[in-house]
Amino acid sequence: MRFFNLFNLNDPGWGRGSQNNNNSDDPSKRPGRPNDGPPDLDQVWNDFNKRLKSLFGKKQGGGNNGFDRPPQNNGFSPSPKVTRLGIVFIIIAALALWLVSGFYIVREGYVGVVTQFGRYQTTVLPGMHWHMPTPIQSVEKVDVSSVRNFTFGYKNDLNNKVPAESLMLTEDENIVEVQFAVHYRLKTELTPDAATQRSPAADFLFSMVNPTEAVRQSGETAMREIVGKESMNNILYESRTAAANNVMKLMQQILNRYRSGIEVTSVAIQNVQPPEQVQAAFEDAIKAGQDNERQKNEGNAYASKVIPEARGRASRLVESAEGYREAIVTQAKGLASRFESVQAEYAKAPEVTRERIYISTLREVFENTSKVLLDTKDGNNMMYLPIDKILEGQTGQRPPPRKPASDSSSSSSSTDTSSTGNTTATRNDNRLSRDNFDRSR
Repeated sequence: MRFFNLFNLNDPGWGRGSQNNNNSDDPSKRPGRPNDGPPDLDQVWNDFNKRLKSLFGKKQGGGNNGFDRPPQNNGFSPSPKVTRLGIVFIIIAALALWLVSGFYIVREGYVGVVTQFGRYQTTVLPGMHWHMPTPIQSVEKVDVSSVRNFTFGYKNDLNNKVPAESLMLTEDENIVEVQFAVHYRLKTELTPDAATQRSPAADFLFSMVNPTEAVRQSGETAMREIVGKESMNNILYESRTAAANNVMKLMQQILNRYRSGIEVTSVAIQNVQPPEQVQAAFEDAIKAGQDNERQKNEGNAYASKVIPEARGRASRLVESAEGYREAIVTQAKGLASRFESVQAEYAKAPEVTRERIYISTLREVFENTSKVLLDTKDGNNMMYLPIDKILEGQTGQRPPPRKPASDSSSSSSSTDTSSTGNTTATRNDNRLSRDNFDRSR
């Protein structure tokens, strides 16, 4: 009650100065209210000091010098011991509340970076922890599980281009538009860096003023450097995936030099194309190149088909020639051996051997001819011609086709006449050839 009376503004003596007299509690002997003005500020302050001193049990001196004890309420005055115990209890309670405020919880997917008087102290894993309360120590919770991203060369949509970012120069001094996206997150390791003695999460908080802008600038730098080392055709058609991997590696190297605590997870090149002003001409050049490649492929396919066939034919011709050569050489050797054996027999019996050679030669000649020699010297007009045997002996030859009836009637007389003359002439030729053969022997 004593404490509340300190701030009791309804007290009629509040701000009225010292009223330390014997009649202070008698309302009839108090100064008249109607004649009193508003309380003076100095009197209010002096009265407050008196009440505060009386609360802590200090004795005031007499007189009206501003240090008199204020009037007691109900005659209660706390002892100094009780006052001290109350103060100690208040201090202990406040200290306990201050210490309890040091407990904190780190959620899953986060780490806590603890600082002491603003300097890095340690990094803690998810769970409940305690640190020295503010202002001695504080904790900053950092999300290390979320994957962050940013786009380069466009905003929200590939059609919403940003030419200042997307236009890049290639190695062959051509301009291309490159649009890509970068995905990154914070490193989850708790091992402090050898140079900074801080964890990656602490590096993310303290090493850079704006980590997001640092990632953007490093991505732009890496992409421009990689595109500048590639030709236009390579970056458009051939090495897009390899370029994305190289950009990711170069970005990670740059961010590691900054000690950013950031890990680049992927770089995806969304679109690469020439500027819109030259896109039509570029498409024509692409079509011409495609036609050139198509014709080359067709030529290579035709060559792959024709060359093996030509080589096969050449090989067959060579083998046939080799076989023909072997056959001719073998035949010539056989004829030479036969001639030597005939020569030996001819030396023993010339007449018999000559007659046998002549008959053998005529047999070989007549076996390969279709003519039949008839000797009509005896006047025998009834001759038997074994036509079937003759045809069988002529292997590979067909009988001559029949002529139409109109032609046979007209040419029958001429055929009979010519056959008789041919028979006589053939017989005479055979006799002459035999005489000539005998003379040559």
